[in-house]
Amino acid sequence: MKTSLKWKESPYEKLHFMNITQNNPGYASCSAKNSRKPVNFYCAAPHAISVELAGDFNHWHPFPMQRSVDGWWLAQVELGHGHHQYRFLVDGKPMLDPHATGVARDEHDEQISLIAVS
Repeated sequence: MKTSLKWKESPYEKLHFMNITQNNPGYASCSAKNSRKPVNFYCAAPHAISVELAGDFNHWHPFPMQRSVDGWWLAQVELGHGHHQYRFLVDGKPMLDPHATGVARDEHDEQISLIAVS
């Protein structure tokens, strides 16, 4: 069956929808901007004694990454939408992520890695 009628919302329906989305905090939390997703960080440092991850997502307080048997270090962090800055600390020394989305400079003019989360 074919129909040529197209549904168009009335001004009342538009206002109703705007009120639902603007006045309901739970409704807005479903947007991609407010969602968080797990992001895996990997660092190849087979001879390191310790590797830590520090970034804007943990207020630059380093936390330990887990060592795997093949010498890779792993950490999983739940991040929100947007760009995040981070660095690895390999035996206490800062190291950029060669697989990062990009590189930037922090307030001390030191290089940091960037990751984009969507």
